[in-house]
Amino acid sequence: MSTFALAASAHAKTADTPISSAPSGTVQAAPAEPGAEDDIIVTGIRGSVQASINAKRESSVISDVLTAEDIGKFPDKNVAEALQRLPGIVVNREFGEGERVSLRGTAPNLTKTLVNGHSIATADWFILDQVASTRSFNYLTLPAEIVGQLEVYKSPQADVEEGGVGGTINVHTRNPLDLKPLTVSASVQGVYSDLSGKVDPQISGLFSWKNADETFGILIGGIYQKRQTRRDGIEVFGYTPFSVGGGQTALFPTLIGSALFKQNRERYGGNIGIQFRPSDELEINVTGLYSRFNADNLNLNYLAWPERALGSGGTVTNPTIVNGVAVAGTVTSSNNAGSGARAVVYDAIDRQAYAETYSADLDLKYKPTDQLTVHFKAGWTKATGATSNENFLETAGTGSFSYDLRGKAPQVKFTSPNPTSPANMLIDFSRIQSVTNEDEEKYAYLDLEHEVDWGPLSALKVGIKYTNHDRTALRLATNGGVLTPGLICGGAPCTAASFASGHGTPDDFLDGLDTPGALNNYWTVDPAKLGQIYGSQAAALTAKFVVPGNTYSINEKTYGGYALAKFGGEGWRANVGVRVVKTDQTSTGSLIGGANPQFTNPFGGYTPTTSDRSYTDVLPSANLSVDLSPKFVLRFAAGKTVTRPDFVDITPGVDLNGTLLTGQGGNPNLKPYRANQYDVSLEWYPDAETIVALAVFYKDIQSYIVNRSSVEILPGTFVPGTQPASCVPAGGGNPNLFNCPFSINRRSNGDGGRNQGFEFQVSRPIWGGFGAIANYTYSDAKANDGGPIPGNSKHSYNLTGYYENDLVTARLSYTYRSAFFIDIDRSAPLNQASLSSLDASLGFNVTKNVTLTADAVNLTNRRIIQYSGTRDRVRNIYDNGRQFYFGARFKF
Repeated sequence: MSTFALAASAHAKTADTPISSAPSGTVQAAPAEPGAEDDIIVTGIRGSVQASINAKRESSVISDVLTAEDIGKFPDKNVAEALQRLPGIVVNREFGEGERVSLRGTAPNLTKTLVNGHSIATADWFILDQVASTRSFNYLTLPAEIVGQLEVYKSPQADVEEGGVGGTINVHTRNPLDLKPLTVSASVQGVYSDLSGKVDPQISGLFSWKNADETFGILIGGIYQKRQTRRDGIEVFGYTPFSVGGGQTALFPTLIGSALFKQNRERYGGNIGIQFRPSDELEINVTGLYSRFNADNLNLNYLAWPERALGSGGTVTNPTIVNGVAVAGTVTSSNNAGSGARAVVYDAIDRQAYAETYSADLDLKYKPTDQLTVHFKAGWTKATGATSNENFLETAGTGSFSYDLRGKAPQVKFTSPNPTSPANMLIDFSRIQSVTNEDEEKYAYLDLEHEVDWGPLSALKVGIKYTNHDRTALRLATNGGVLTPGLICGGAPCTAASFASGHGTPDDFLDGLDTPGALNNYWTVDPAKLGQIYGSQAAALTAKFVVPGNTYSINEKTYGGYALAKFGGEGWRANVGVRVVKTDQTSTGSLIGGANPQFTNPFGGYTPTTSDRSYTDVLPSANLSVDLSPKFVLRFAAGKTVTRPDFVDITPGVDLNGTLLTGQGGNPNLKPYRANQYDVSLEWYPDAETIVALAVFYKDIQSYIVNRSSVEILPGTFVPGTQPASCVPAGGGNPNLFNCPFSINRRSNGDGGRNQGFEFQVSRPIWGGFGAIANYTYSDAKANDGGPIPGNSKHSYNLTGYYENDLVTARLSYTYRSAFFIDIDRSAPLNQASLSSLDASLGFNVTKNVTLTADAVNLTNRRIIQYSGTRDRVRNIYDNGRQFYFGARFKF
């Protein structure tokens, strides 16, 4: 529950609203019609819904709005969770909480996020996302408590920042002059996560003050949230073909693991707003935001290894083949561990990780005349995402196991070794590493708007902008091939038992997956022992080297401007404009090998390289709104949009996975995503609290950025004898370096495609305090070559019922998205089955100042199920459990 959201009741703005900081034509709360029933101030859920409806009605673009009390009344702890209630927006909950949003059938990296009208730096807490280095904003660093209003622009407009082929989301923080003279609010909650069995605190507060003349105000807010989480999972790392006799070949699971993920989540931060309005002509806003998300985690995964067992002389008996997949059988490795034979591998990874975001902005508006408005905005934003230390231990051994993929989840039973004991497990790999991403931008805008009275032309607006964006990535790691045989425990070589905790997995591990026969108990690694042993090794063994494939820097400078003309008349309004932006890009990284490598390390030889390129985008747009009657609005929109490639996609390097012999490579000459889009919306407003709307959209995406897979011979490091059979010594005096055939996904510009569909929404009070909000989105997305589009769910909907009176506020909300394609992963498609969640919120008003609260997330405990192309090729099944919040909030 958002206490910031409850600092003031949401209601329609009055006619003397000060100069808006939003781009012209974007959503603003509308004043009520004089003499209409809208003059009654409605608070609570109905008040916030009414404000959102009014804002949408008066907008000059096709949009949706979520006001602060909408967020506060949901059990939503970040903005992504709140946004999923709007039509056309979906989230994923791989770790139990929404982190990114997809808009109108596009992938998350095609959604642009602004805070108070400008981009905000972003970074990630999870190491794989840190390495991926996407532009997609991670909403875990943006708690819902700091938000005043969310605006979702679904059609482009010339004075809105470019970058959102899917759409643009503008997050507004609160301003003190919009609140009461003295506003104080606070919230105290406990959160219970049923898998971890822990109760943790959630605290937030806000103080806002303005002087009697309403010329100066200051707002300060802060939050602290902690949650201990657990995720149970079964993971299959792709499929590999092997002969099953008689000339028949089938796809075997590469690895089948029972994964236990534990995390201590801690989020804290705050925002400040200083507002100075000495006259009607001048307004100055200074805002600041800080948020930190601590995300230390432990990942344990005990895996059967069919690929290595069969690839190093092992056998399979009693295989069952269904649709070309070996869905069951018994696999036995050879006993020659020295030659690299393995049947089981056990990964234990302990990470210290965080993500951090800063922003500071100066916003100045000046009206030297009644017709002219000057708007200047400048600022700085920075984000850091880091795994400051990762201790990685991999033990493995020969043996035998049977498996079966045909049930609700993969089943694995080991004949040998015994999963509950570290005996017969060899230390195959050990590593210490760190990964750091930094994202920083400095910017300045200048806009001029002049009102005119030239027939239908009402105003002319022009603007210029400059941004300077830096993205850097640094990965440091020990050489696993050197560290592994050198580990010393008490004066003798370490064994797997040296790291054992003395107990197994939790008693209820995998219970939520309802999978009899799954491996639900194995010995566990003690992260404290792991850290102590690694920390006590000789400095020569724990020395970290730069991993060039994940170390790079990107600089982007953009120079742009726009011109916008506003038109209007009796019952209609429109704008036509064009935005022009030039991008200068410099990518610096390292290429593997080269005729004369300039530096070498245990990972081989690398040659630094820098690539420069520039490109210019001309982005026209037009929006038209027609009042068919006092209650019906018809809108048309058309425009061209662009989204720049993810940062990792434009690096010269390649990131290798030595265990699976796969990798990801970049291309500095990638072209951006570009699209032409067309929108129509028909909206019915029978009264101030009701909306019925149908929107149709079509996006002609001219080029998708896709993975193209090929086999490349590249270096990998292994302890001699543990390397895959396909690897050969690289020579050059390094016995741990091998040349291996890696399956590399390199980013390239593929064919275009189209996203088309419609959104339907209705919101209506029903009777006696009851009301309903519902929306449905149909999105048909397809590439021109017939391939799937990442992030597109064909069907998604939200159903919310609420009840509200002076004593009680209650909501029950159900969200659903159908199956979707995620991306190419390990040279094969990765898909996710449909996902739904039932969430609830309850408030009991003890007094006008005190409310008791209770919230629940994922009441039906829906699992996440992922597969490779077809459902019979299961990839991952995750159980994140339920979360329950209880507490009180106070407002004065």
